[in-house]
Amino acid sequence: MTSTGGSSHVGAAFSIADILAVLYGRILRHDPRKPRWEERDRFILSKGHAGVAVYATLAECGYFPVADLTRHYQNGSVFSGHVSHKGIPGVELSTGSLGHGLGVGVGMAKALQLGGNPARVFVLLSDGECDEGTVWEAALFAQHHALENLVAIVDYNKIQSLAPVAETLALEPFRQKWESFNWTVVEAPGHDHDVLAAALATLPARAGRPTVVIAHTTKGKGVSFMENSVLWHYRTARGEEFDRALAELDRS
Repeated sequence: MTSTGGSSHVGAAFSIADILAVLYGRILRHDPRKPRWEERDRFILSKGHAGVAVYATLAECGYFPVADLTRHYQNGSVFSGHVSHKGIPGVELSTGSLGHGLGVGVGMAKALQLGGNPARVFVLLSDGECDEGTVWEAALFAQHHALENLVAIVDYNKIQSLAPVAETLALEPFRQKWESFNWTVVEAPGHDHDVLAAALATLPARAGRPTVVIAHTTKGKGVSFMENSVLWHYRTARGEEFDRALAELDRS
């Protein structure tokens, strides 16, 4: 999709592919036949630049035909580079400007709580996005209102758009930051399906508190020359690079 359309962020998409597979395959209560089902779990991709991975996941789940994905990043297509809810069943929120997904998720969780709706809200953030103050404002609100129906998942691949996270604006001690905001923290390898599923299977992890899963991932996971490389935040694989990447993914 990224190669045909000429879009970027394939490294960011590969780092969350396993998380999405576990969420949509084992955890989320959702129904492709009823995308607006009132008691569905809500999922927000706050790191909207990796929207290509969400589109692919929704297509594989049956929200729309897989063949529609050929229109990704084409002029006039609903499948924009950053994830969009406009005209796409299964997408709850358009995102792209980082730092806003958790705030909207907090609002959704509070509304569900007030209405007695058992649905849960899952928000997938990037690590670099946690440089934004709005993330921590939302985190503060969530614990104050005891939003145990809210789960944040941080894609902790440790690389931002132009440099490693530690060089841009260090997040460590990351776990302790969330704990100081009275969130329940779970750390998990972000590419191990069974461990991820176990971490997300029993929610809330602690009654009366929101949960954050810090998922340790690899940017560009699955393609050797993309893994842990800043270059593949924006680069598009074409020609020989595309063939090599596809061959590696086919073998994995």
